[in-house]
Amino acid sequence: MNVRRRLIPAAAATAATALGIATLSACSDDSAAAGGTGKFDVVASFYPMAFLAEQIGGDHVHVTSLTQPGQEPHDLEISAKQTAQLQESDAVLYLKNLQPSVDDAVAQSEIKTKIDAASLTTLEEHGNEVGGHAAEHDTHEGEESGGKDPHIWLDPVRYAEVAQGVGTAFEKADPDHAADYKKNTAALVKKLDGLDKQFKDGLANTRTKVFITTHAAFGYLAERYGLTEEAINGLDPESEPSAARVKDLEKMAEADGVTTVFYETLVSDKTAKTIARDAQLKTDVLDPIEGITDQSRGNDYFSVQEANLKALQSALGSK
Repeated sequence: MNVRRRLIPAAAATAATALGIATLSACSDDSAAAGGTGKFDVVASFYPMAFLAEQIGGDHVHVTSLTQPGQEPHDLEISAKQTAQLQESDAVLYLKNLQPSVDDAVAQSEIKTKIDAASLTTLEEHGNEVGGHAAEHDTHEGEESGGKDPHIWLDPVRYAEVAQGVGTAFEKADPDHAADYKKNTAALVKKLDGLDKQFKDGLANTRTKVFITTHAAFGYLAERYGLTEEAINGLDPESEPSAARVKDLEKMAEADGVTTVFYETLVSDKTAKTIARDAQLKTDVLDPIEGITDQSRGNDYFSVQEANLKALQSALGSK
């Protein structure tokens, strides 16, 4: 049984402030030995954080993810073994307010280097409808509001900002390998810049700018590329939409030429398929990349994002 997704409002800090060295204080003398691997041991909260750590750390780091492949990250409850693992690591990389049990464990730990990805970029509040081309006829207000949207990794630009902050943190915590961390960070940011250009070019000319998803995971991506995300369930994919919301979505889909209802790999597709059937629409996967599984369309962040781009181009009618 899934635990209902919880989102806790958090004050968004600017990247400049976040890179303030107060929260990144670390001693390098015993860093490599602390986790017992002979490397810089990093515990990551879930896949997007683990991917950053691996890409930036390269051969110098040993990365362990608290969230297993296929596990819904918001449902994670940390075990005693994982808590001990956290205590023995050199650094933790997490996204505050996404996984409450991780936040609690990090706050109580004495780990020297605590890197909060949410503090390395800006966060915004998103509800059911997000984007730059809102449908004028849709007057329904988001059922989920007031919480900061944590899905920053789906925007390549924000993800690159986080990558730069993580690189700086690794350099300070493990200065013996600072040059490699800097080089790896620059290479990752360059790839993310390229991905940003792919999305920008690929979504510049489409028949419609509106897409429907099971929940509001793609608000940052929608805003970045001039799209409008209409979410069935707001920020909580486990909730059931009201009858009024379903009716609004069906009207909006007809008015805006929407062809597809997107669902994700780690949450049931039942609601999406029901709405699609009633509105005579197709269904497809738009992956929030919270974890890579056998059902993922790709084996890492970049390949899944490229699959997401193709799915959006097909649904929106790329010209």
